[in-house]
Amino acid sequence: MPRPGRVAVEGGVYHVYNRIGRGQRIFDREREATAFVELLRRVVQRDGLTVFAWCLMSNHFHLAVRTGAIALDRPMRSLQQGVTRGVNARQRVFGPLWQGRYRAKLVEDQRYLDQLLIYIHLNPVSAGVVDDPAEYSWSGHCEILGRVKEPIVDVDEVLGVFGTSRRSARSAYVRRLKGAVEEEWIGEAPGRLPWWRLGRPPKGDDEDPEVAVRQHQRREAEGPEWRPDLSAEDYAARVAVALSVDFEDLCSRGRAAELVRARELVMVLGVERYRLKVRDLAAALGKSRDGMSHALARGTHRRMDDERFRKDLQELDRVIVEGVG
Repeated sequence: MPRPGRVAVEGGVYHVYNRIGRGQRIFDREREATAFVELLRRVVQRDGLTVFAWCLMSNHFHLAVRTGAIALDRPMRSLQQGVTRGVNARQRVFGPLWQGRYRAKLVEDQRYLDQLLIYIHLNPVSAGVVDDPAEYSWSGHCEILGRVKEPIVDVDEVLGVFGTSRRSARSAYVRRLKGAVEEEWIGEAPGRLPWWRLGRPPKGDDEDPEVAVRQHQRREAEGPEWRPDLSAEDYAARVAVALSVDFEDLCSRGRAAELVRARELVMVLGVERYRLKVRDLAAALGKSRDGMSHALARGTHRRMDDERFRKDLQELDRVIVEGVG
């Protein structure tokens, strides 16, 4: 019998990894690397994944993603099956391409999130491919630096992990990246990484995402499966009503504790479950994008430590859905 997997929670951040199983360096070929990246872009957009980091090496890939309303197995199946079909067609071969099912680890501890992003983007350096990750084409590093016109990474979300303004956050990210080169975990295989070992079940070093998804579907404990398609303005107005907060106060410069908390609820729920962008929510509230990125980061931290905050997120989600339905 398969061992029980952890329930896949909406808004969970996952380190996802897999390796080619044919002993080939498939993605050394620019054509194959380009095809992988374009398919990843389409899958991310279709299924509402938030990408924090990605890196494609010659025979494996790493992703750091946050799930939305769609469970992780759908985008990952699409990505791996699509890559397999394309490679097989171009090489005129048949059979499996990957070593097996992708591996995924839920990163529940916020202190490991920045390490995960750094680890992924330093992969080409630790492998000896380049000395500077900015020299490597097949990763999200240059996207975070603002050098890519249409990034796969949600740059605002990543910068929210490292600072309160885009400029300071980019500087902090680069400093953290440079300082991590000598860390013991930088060159490790996924199963030996600090966040992968943390809370490891007794049998094995990774969790089965498909088992977790099936458990999640049975329990239906994380809120409504269906959510309305709302604009950022409509969503923010509905949240204000649900929280019994005056919308003008929510948009004001007020720093009262209840307003700060309400803005954090707005950002966490809106980004993670209604797939709204930080910039759109910031515009709806008349706030700066940096300020709302900071509110999102605070709310994400608060959710991990504050059970009441977690319950309020669930209740707010239900109230919004019922109000529309």
